[in-house]
Amino acid sequence: MAWKQTKLYSILNRKCPYCHEGEFFVSHPYDLAKAGDTHAQCPACKRKFSMEPGFYYGAMYVSYAIGVAVSVAVWVAFYVLWPSAGMWTVLGSIIATLLIGAPWFYATSKIIWANLFFHFDKAGAPRD
Repeated sequence: MAWKQTKLYSILNRKCPYCHEGEFFVSHPYDLAKAGDTHAQCPACKRKFSMEPGFYYGAMYVSYAIGVAVSVAVWVAFYVLWPSAGMWTVLGSIIATLLIGAPWFYATSKIIWANLFFHFDKAGAPRD
């Protein structure tokens, strides 16, 4: 399997889960006016990005998991690299990381959620 045919390629490059060509999001995650907004359909293959109303509510669970993983990673980094840091320093760093990373976590959780349900089609034939 080629790299471009993997779900990881779609997630990391924020591409359509079906064809891996078209853009999934309207803008980048830190364009806060459009953060997490997806196209209604793929610009390349014209397939819909939503199965039903409220489809992306499940992405909240993925976002939560990403937030917990990042929080644990920051805590471990402080524990290993700066063990003398106080509790408030570590807690403040975790909160700052979560606040700064929130738009990225949100967008990443939506593309991961979409890749759980939409699968790459090698033929890439447009469907409605």
